[in-house]
Amino acid sequence: MNQAAYIKESNLILAQKGKTFFWAKFLLNKKHATQAVRLYRFCRYVDDVGDETTDTEVARQMLLQIINALTTGASDHPIISDAIELFNEAKIEIDIPISLIQGVISDLTLVRIKDEAALIFYCYQVAGTVGLMMSKILDIKDNRAFAHAIDLGIGMQITNICRDVAEDASMNRRYLPASLVGDIEPLALINPDLQTEDKVKSALATMLVTADEYYQSGYHGLCFLPIRARLGIAIASGLYRQIGTNLVNRNYAYWSFRSVVSKKLKAWLTLKILGCNLIATDFYFYSKSHNSQLHHPIRALAYSHA
Repeated sequence: MNQAAYIKESNLILAQKGKTFFWAKFLLNKKHATQAVRLYRFCRYVDDVGDETTDTEVARQMLLQIINALTTGASDHPIISDAIELFNEAKIEIDIPISLIQGVISDLTLVRIKDEAALIFYCYQVAGTVGLMMSKILDIKDNRAFAHAIDLGIGMQITNICRDVAEDASMNRRYLPASLVGDIEPLALINPDLQTEDKVKSALATMLVTADEYYQSGYHGLCFLPIRARLGIAIASGLYRQIGTNLVNRNYAYWSFRSVVSKKLKAWLTLKILGCNLIATDFYFYSKSHNSQLHHPIRALAYSHA
């Protein structure tokens, strides 16, 4: 497959599986949009290997092979080969996508998140790293931006976890921290009884408040982005944040519906996000430095500010 065909196919995958990001990518310039689509294709492939390979040991070996390919800088697989080229183009340190893969590998073990610190660590691996890689793709040079990029990814991943409690539970995974819900087994989360329901609703409320803290930190770093990318990321993250708002509005009853943002609501929110951001001082000037406490659980990881 030549590069043009690969990009076209990658756009189709983004349109099918990453509707929020597909919506926002049109605000990026051609170079940034193309590289973002290529990054999404790689991340989606890694995620699908972890989630869709029926034999977990086979999945683990496949993921370890990707790490080896990234480390050696060579692969016969078109997606991995293109990712290696992309990482070189954007000067993305290889330990960042490797951390992403290690997070996906952790999903192949017994997933029972212990506490909120472990949750933030995991969210850094599978989403904070994506924020970092996007920053590199968008030609960010100011090191102050990277901590905020991590936080935007973490906020979005917490939202994702809150939305997908039942889906994850069906795969025998519990990302809700035991420090918030106790040692509830995933099966009990699919259709919770009243006692479990109360615990889970309380946990989701706490987690979405935490997500908002990371979103706010992420927004403080938008000013470092090129203006078109700034608008695109503001819209993508704002639309994703709405998923959590939907949960709040439906009293956290994730088992009774899947929180999605309709096209009509996306259009309205897009206009609202554009209007609010274009008149906000923080959108243009760096007025609030990063809160290092947000990175205490990830203080040993790349670009952490703790």
